[in-house]
Amino acid sequence: MEENLSVWTSISFWRRSAAWVTGFATILLIWLTFDTIGQITMGTDKDLQSGVTKRVPAPTVINYHIDYKMSQKRGHEVPVIGHKEPFFGKEWSIKDARALLHLGKLTVQAKNCMDCHTLLGNGAYYAPDLTKAWLDPKWNNGTMEGITGKKTKEEAIAEFLQHPSRYPTHARKMPNLGITAKEAQGIVAFLKHMSSIDTNGFPRNFSKTVDQYKAGGTNAH
Repeated sequence: MEENLSVWTSISFWRRSAAWVTGFATILLIWLTFDTIGQITMGTDKDLQSGVTKRVPAPTVINYHIDYKMSQKRGHEVPVIGHKEPFFGKEWSIKDARALLHLGKLTVQAKNCMDCHTLLGNGAYYAPDLTKAWLDPKWNNGTMEGITGKKTKEEAIAEFLQHPSRYPTHARKMPNLGITAKEAQGIVAFLKHMSSIDTNGFPRNFSKTVDQYKAGGTNAH
């Protein structure tokens, strides 16, 4: 008499199941890889001019006003790229904007900023998170321009980076890292570009923007 075996004890069943699961997981992984590449690929200057929103905008986004507004659909705040505005007194070409951003990134790495700060989720928590620092109310309500004697936000931030001991803004004072004027411009460009990246609401509970700050009020991070 032939014995009736359960499917759960069948070696061939588990072999077929393993093959199907492995195949499905492989296809899913390939799809996720291409989707991720598409999400993190930097946009172009043409995208900005056409009003096309990219998760990572082109370096020339430094030529535009950047805001941070609540998206009811997504349930968190998202960067909003607006009208053109001068950056350090001029509009930067594609080549120059890319070079300035590259200098800023290299300077941030060379000065080991992540030893104290967090950038896009990486780094330390000794000092303020810099992911959306460009949008911080302290840099948007005229306070730092008044303290540093500069006319624009970018000039005020650059001045602070070069001489942090002159303008203590936090209980944990930033050390003087010997940042040059050109390096300071690069860092500010890097910070502005980073603030334009759609990070799905990260960091959570970030300081409200200027209009929200005036309406409801919150402490800058």
